[in-house]
Amino acid sequence: MDNREQVREFLTSRRAKITPEQAGLPSGSRRRVPGLRRSEVAALADMSVEYYSKLERGTLAGVSPAVLEALARALQLDDAERAHLLHLAQAADGSDALTRPRRRRTRDQWKPHRSLQWTLDAITAGPAFVRNGRMDILAANQLFRAFYTDVYATPGNQMNLARFNFLDPASRRFYPDWEPFADLAVAILRTEAGRNPHDKDLQDLVGELSTRSDEFRTRWGAHNVRHHGTGTKRFHHHAVGDLTLAFEGLEMAAEPGLTLTIYTAEPGSPSEEGLRLLASWAATQDVDATEPSTLS
Repeated sequence: MDNREQVREFLTSRRAKITPEQAGLPSGSRRRVPGLRRSEVAALADMSVEYYSKLERGTLAGVSPAVLEALARALQLDDAERAHLLHLAQAADGSDALTRPRRRRTRDQWKPHRSLQWTLDAITAGPAFVRNGRMDILAANQLFRAFYTDVYATPGNQMNLARFNFLDPASRRFYPDWEPFADLAVAILRTEAGRNPHDKDLQDLVGELSTRSDEFRTRWGAHNVRHHGTGTKRFHHHAVGDLTLAFEGLEMAAEPGLTLTIYTAEPGSPSEEGLRLLASWAATQDVDATEPSTLS
């Protein structure tokens, strides 16, 4: 992915999100662009308009940490956006060459260590899986495979959660809150693009989704990024019904760039009972090739 284009579009989109009032500036009249003007961002960052314009044209190579911090403050970037800006700057001047994670291998290229699969299999209270930044499912426990039967049932998904989200109609049933899931999937891919812009497989995935999904293409153009570590999500499983699950995402120290995610239900809740039913159902199914059915 072209670094200069990513920088230009990211900074332009962040500038457009901030109103003068949010920045403590008079709104004035006859504003022809949404958000702040370049001159206003430059003033807030204590730099010349010419220098800020150069940055917004995509030239981040050699920019000092102090300038990046001033820019982040002026644009009111959150933690995820600050990290994204830093990754873009590192990619621009090549300083990420030594710290760049190894190429995120696809599911077919990467195999979990036996100990990792043992760990996943030992998690019996909730779905657990390992993914890379492209959202490929790399390893999972039995309960996850039963939980995401729709992903495993459609070969075209290639066991990729972004493809499932945008290209499989089943995702709109499985995710009752489809819009937030779609926003999150794109934010994860956009974050990965800033962190690892040389990933050809990621470029191919983004190109495919942009071509085949208007929903994806619109979100990709927004340049939103976010951290995805913990929270609560709602699902509708065809066999056990509605589930509200908490999740924790853990970065894997032994495999930089990979994330272990574990879902669980509140103790004593209907969702906890639903997971028990799912575990019982999974024990009677070939969960890698299950046709949708329901519990009686």
